[in-house]
Amino acid sequence: MDLKELFEKATVESKQLASKPSNETLLQLYSLYKQATEGDNNAEAPANPFDFVAKAKFEAWNELKGKTKEMAMEEYINLVKKLKE
Repeated sequence: MDLKELFEKATVESKQLASKPSNETLLQLYSLYKQATEGDNNAEAPANPFDFVAKAKFEAWNELKGKTKEMAMEEYINLVKKLKE
């Protein structure tokens, strides 16, 4: 399988984990997924200062600026494998 196919498989597997990952791990999965599929975060920061979830997601994705889509895919795949153990 090529990288894209492995990534798509990991995406499906991430939704079928035996137990729900911690919020920190979910944030990591989210940001790696966004970086792998969309590249650098060019969105505007959330306007509502009390929307802590949106702010956390924005910041987590923003921290990955400069990481290639391929690197993000590999890290996502490895994280899902680790979570399946």
